[in-house]
Amino acid sequence: MTIRDQLEERELEYLSPYACRSRDSKGRIRDEEQCDIRPVFQRDRDRILHCKAFRRLKQKTQVFLLPRGDHYRTRLTHTLEVSQNARTIAKALRLNEDLAEAIALGHDLGHTPFGHAGERALNTVYHFSHQKQSLRVVDCIEKNGRGLNLTWEVRDGILNHQTAGHPHTLEGRVVRLSDKLAYIYHDMDDAIRGGILSEDDIPADIRSVLGGSCKARLNKLIHDVITNSMNRPEICMSREVERAMKDLRAFMFDHVYLNPKAKGEEDKAVHMVEQLFGYYMKHPEALPQQFLTALEDAAVSREQVVCDYIAGMTDPYAVKKFQDFFVPQAWSI
Repeated sequence: MTIRDQLEERELEYLSPYACRSRDSKGRIRDEEQCDIRPVFQRDRDRILHCKAFRRLKQKTQVFLLPRGDHYRTRLTHTLEVSQNARTIAKALRLNEDLAEAIALGHDLGHTPFGHAGERALNTVYHFSHQKQSLRVVDCIEKNGRGLNLTWEVRDGILNHQTAGHPHTLEGRVVRLSDKLAYIYHDMDDAIRGGILSEDDIPADIRSVLGGSCKARLNKLIHDVITNSMNRPEICMSREVERAMKDLRAFMFDHVYLNPKAKGEEDKAVHMVEQLFGYYMKHPEALPQQFLTALEDAAVSREQVVCDYIAGMTDPYAVKKFQDFFVPQAWSI
């Protein structure tokens, strides 16, 4: 019996009857030999962690564009906080922690530079959503177009992590909620750090339910999810806490996500992304070789290939390419 076999047997004994067991996975797009040490979801987790798209998240915007400070979240630290929330909840509910972690680490791999501003820009010029792009990253783009060949369950969780999504596993539903818990916590923390808000600005009725600090609110939200989801085939919250969470999220949209002080530079970011898209559409020869090769596939449009390339850019790389193509260089002899 291999180490993997032993770990799978342990899952049968320990995990909740509502958990997704590694041995029951629906499999991969391409069949491959099993690892003798790692169950399939642990193996997926490792593949995501080591891929190039994951590393690039460190220089992609979460909320604040190119912040001048060391402590503001990036898309990478957001992803790690989602993963930690999901692991905490999954472990407490005896769900498959490896599956939850793999989905969490992969959920934003397709996010654009400049956060949702970049996503809006690509959606304007081509039908684009970061959750679908995250799936393209793991299926079609990573490893020079071969993809990571992840399991069905991880791919399902990545595709359906948005509010309107419907993951087929409880682990996927944990990640979908953990994403909200993470950004509600850390975007408020960053907004307070950046002087956009103060704690006293948060409505008293919300603070009375969730707590009077970012830390207290995250603790309350996670405990409420665990308490109300224990031994149930669904991931739930109490009505009072869920209502307060939704009110806090609405408050943040009004005072943070749509705040001109925090978002005043977004129009410039949108312009850069749109201009880059137009340039590569006219000059596909400027694309790297991997994407030139992808253009030879009749089933994939030029618009999709250009989106694939731009969506993978970090913030500073997108700025550099814009400068290369649209900003005159100083003349010298």
